Amino acid sequence: MHISDFVHALPKAELHVHLVGAASVDTVLALARNHPGGPVPTDEAELRKFYEFTDFRHFINVYGVVNDLVTTGEDIRTLVVGYARDAARINIRYAELTVSATSHLRAGIAPDELVEALAVGRAEALALHGVTLQWVFDVPGIWDRDWGMTSARFATEYRPEGLVGFGLGGFESDSPRANFREAFAMARDAGLHLVPHAGETMPPSEIWAALRELRAERIGHGVSAAQDPELLRYIADEGVALEVCPTSNIRTGAVASLDEHPLPRLVEAGVPVTVSTDDPGMFHTDLDREYLVCHERFGFGRDELAELARAGVRASFAPVALKEQLLKEIDAV
Repeated sequence: MHISDFVHALPKAELHVHLVGAASVDTVLALARNHPGGPVPTDEAELRKFYEFTDFRHFINVYGVVNDLVTTGEDIRTLVVGYARDAARINIRYAELTVSATSHLRAGIAPDELVEALAVGRAEALALHGVTLQWVFDVPGIWDRDWGMTSARFATEYRPEGLVGFGLGGFESDSPRANFREAFAMARDAGLHLVPHAGETMPPSEIWAALRELRAERIGHGVSAAQDPELLRYIADEGVALEVCPTSNIRTGAVASLDEHPLPRLVEAGVPVTVSTDDPGMFHTDLDREYLVCHERFGFGRDELAELARAGVRASFAPVALKEQLLKEIDAV
């Protein structure tokens, strides 16, 4: 079996992927053509050029204007089912999709409409494509202007079926993780798992803050952990999984090159590493390609790739029966 066939055959769980950023080019073109004259190109070649990012701030700005195209519950359903369709093609069987709910509310979608669209999309994803989806509602950095309390209130008051986690994205430089402790405490009290981004573009101190102040159970990205031996020992000993997205880190400039990417060092240190795409539609990647990067650039063999797949399942918040089933299927491959 060729390595690409082996990677494709692995049943996979994706834990770090954003609903809007996952939208295919065709889906975004359709949304943009419904809003002609706006900042998002309606020509495919121009849209692909639009997705060439100069730095992390540029990426966030582009993400914001694409997000503004999503103005109805039907748009949400389209994004959800579109992700499931694309996921099924590469044998993703389970995913935790990050939804920046308050950004959709600001775009004019009513709370009940958003929750209903997620429910309908989730049911269609499973029925049509065999992909089980659950949700992470995240705080979009400082866009809420109240250190995440709006997001936390919405997540706990309008909690849709399948909501399992509460996250935090946006610029780390202007959104110190510790400032969100009250919002994360509210989410924790409501029984949500805590999965903030940290250490993507900032030093390990932000990962420490996410662990100590927010009581993070997993860390989004977390690549700067490789700079702190004490932190590496801690997260390895405590089993804190990192949601690592290699192509994303290069495309946003968070890491200079794949040759410098710390993923192999994280694995060598015994850290539970999962691999995800982050924003596959914007970064022109998919989860099979991310696994192949680990093979081609980091030298991972079949055993190591299978262990990445197992790590994704183990670190997920999937139902126990589904986790057991996926782990058995990975072993069979």
